[in-house]
Amino acid sequence: MVQDMIGNGMYINVGGKMLRRGHTTGTCATAASKAAAEMLVAGGDIPSVTVLTPKGIALDLPVENVARGDGWVRCAVRKDGGDDIDVTDGSLVYSEVHLAKAGINIDGGRGVGRVTKGGLDQPVGAAAINRVPRRMISEALEGIRMTLGYDGGFDVIISIPNGQELAKKTFNPRLGIEGGISILGTSGIVEPMSERAVVDTIKAEMSVRKNEGCKYLLVVPGNYGVGYIESISGLDPESAVKCSNFIGETLDHACELGFEGLLLVGNLGKLVKLAGGIMNTHSREADARMEILAANAALSGASVETVCEIMECISTDDALEILDRDGATSLTMDLISKKIEFYMNHRTNGRMKCGAFVFSSRYGMVGGTPGAADLLKAMGGTL
Repeated sequence: MVQDMIGNGMYINVGGKMLRRGHTTGTCATAASKAAAEMLVAGGDIPSVTVLTPKGIALDLPVENVARGDGWVRCAVRKDGGDDIDVTDGSLVYSEVHLAKAGINIDGGRGVGRVTKGGLDQPVGAAAINRVPRRMISEALEGIRMTLGYDGGFDVIISIPNGQELAKKTFNPRLGIEGGISILGTSGIVEPMSERAVVDTIKAEMSVRKNEGCKYLLVVPGNYGVGYIESISGLDPESAVKCSNFIGETLDHACELGFEGLLLVGNLGKLVKLAGGIMNTHSREADARMEILAANAALSGASVETVCEIMECISTDDALEILDRDGATSLTMDLISKKIEFYMNHRTNGRMKCGAFVFSSRYGMVGGTPGAADLLKAMGGTL
């Protein structure tokens, strides 16, 4: 069903709030290309252009900065991130369309990155314009050819003047995309507070690691994990994939890519949740940190008073202090570590080796799953 930009299709309910959707750089590139092609073939200027996104939402977008020459037209459409503003919000995405003898050829110009590593959406050497935006542009220009009775082709150059500076604020340099940003979007629409974009970025980095020949994947939830890896001899912190809260999806994709093993290094505040089978560690999904710690402390023989004190703690470091006072830290963390590995193996169904090292910002290493040491050795690291 086609939805227009004014109707409910441009708003979604997130946490009880109505948030406005935006449109992707891929949609901007498509709109600018369609407008430029129409002005090139039909002549004259147009103030706006309508595009249908893969999500089925039709957008009428203003056309800016029209320029023309012999056999070409260039114009821009402005990126709108809606209520999920990102680094490209407000940037102008340009398309310069030239008449050609046949076909529709799409390339990147200034501010659009180039792929330098395998395993990404586009091959090495190609402009970082993903396959869905490429398809959107091609379909829009085929529509112009049919509507206006034009039997020639088009050469299209997409550019973003400030793209090289913007790319420094993205994962592109880490992924091997150099010289600018990527033209992205699978639905054409930016979803407010979209987790999908984060997961897609994680998956892209994992694909790069696999393409580089890595058999084992080193994963951290965030910067704390990277900092701890620096203290482990033989491991390269730069090789670690940051999975944020999406540990379950990271395990799933690692299996899909065929990694032999995955070693997770993270703070107890996040990883303790895995011992309860919680695979998305964001606080809005679940907490249960103290419940898990308290239950395992009780199983380890901690006193009732200790268990009750843990349940009143705010941080896992405070809980560790209470466990240490009762002499129950080692047994409790041994139980928790075994359950972390159990749930990692349960998620992956035994398709690869899994392990984790658990640390505390106050106490350092506090736990390691049964298979963690072997994985570390296989990856060339030593404690």
